Amino acid sequence: MLECRDLSVFYGQHHALDQVSVNIGPGEVVVILGANGAGKSTLLKAISGLVPTVTGSRILMDGTDITAMPAHDIVETGLALVPEGRGIFGDLTVLENLMLGAYPGRAAASEAENLRRVLGLFPQLDERKKQIVRTMSGGEQQMVAIGRAMMSAPSILMLDEPSLGLSPILCGELFKTLEAVRQTGVGILLVEQNAKQSLEIADRGYLLEVGRITGEDTAQNLANDPAVQKAYLGGAAGTQSGAHADEPRRPAEMPPPATPGAPAEISAQAPAAAKENLRISAGSGGSRRIAADNAIPESIDDMVARAASMQSAPAAAPRAAPAPKAASGGGPGTSAGDDVQRMLSSIEQAAANALKRRPAANGSPHAPPENGAGQEALPEIEIYRKPKIEVYRRVKTASGEHMKKIKGD
Repeated sequence: MLECRDLSVFYGQHHALDQVSVNIGPGEVVVILGANGAGKSTLLKAISGLVPTVTGSRILMDGTDITAMPAHDIVETGLALVPEGRGIFGDLTVLENLMLGAYPGRAAASEAENLRRVLGLFPQLDERKKQIVRTMSGGEQQMVAIGRAMMSAPSILMLDEPSLGLSPILCGELFKTLEAVRQTGVGILLVEQNAKQSLEIADRGYLLEVGRITGEDTAQNLANDPAVQKAYLGGAAGTQSGAHADEPRRPAEMPPPATPGAPAEISAQAPAAAKENLRISAGSGGSRRIAADNAIPESIDDMVARAASMQSAPAAAPRAAPAPKAASGGGPGTSAGDDVQRMLSSIEQAAANALKRRPAANGSPHAPPENGAGQEALPEIEIYRKPKIEVYRRVKTASGEHMKKIKGD
């Protein structure tokens, strides 16, 4: 059994792990879930003796304290790590990589038996024992990495992101293989971003956030936990009960399809989405939110009702729009409609000023010319100008060489 008590790790001034306590028994699959940078890989490296721990941390393997042991001695206790990125020897064959895993003394006596077990778990490796590993696919290389770790006859196998870079089909095969490894009695401590498939094969799980354990439960309870679903399983939880602003509309709420050729119907009931807040710019002072009704001279309900009445009586004279409402949160005597109008006016004024500042032939600004009706004429826009091309030739004369122009506009 592997047990970590108050495990803490620093990278310089960075506190990577803060009193983390986890445990895993024989034949048990335990998954560590957490975001990038939470400390998952650091946890596996600390257990393996690859990074130093802080005084007070304890790592026990079958009751033996291995906290201060070097990495090669920790392997002899029955711990094996498959690191992120596999860490295989690409220029060696499959069989050579596997035999390097049998180097620990605990695996020497059962080397042949361990090899048969590994090749039984990965039949593809049996067919390619003499193939150079770097010529294999990513999934096959991951099989080599796991097989090499299994050659050390571990009682606890630790894997860091084993599905990284694998296709969905290969991921499924990988997790089936891990399930077969568990059946041999080997415990598995798994760090994996694929939370859904990890929880499907795991017995228990831990939630690691910013170097601390924030949750622990059975895999089934974690998979059904709304917070875990939202954080790691795509946010499926939280929309099954209650009303939410971003909840998709149910089929019963969807409007019926329009019949071709039939007159459109206008409901006198304004949709709720039309009452959403708008963000109005306030210049250098930032922006403020106001109701949509306050950004328009009349309410949404009134506009919809007026449109419905206009449809029933199209010949009727248009009704005058009511006076703008006062905007909540604005200054005295101001409204959201005024804000919008001022913004449009400023755009028009800027365009007019730019037109007036159009440079004349002598470079000085002048007002745009007027057409015959006394209105300002539209500015002329030159969209193409013929390029000027000049060609010279070097000519030798009695007085020396000079450039003679032979072509030019």
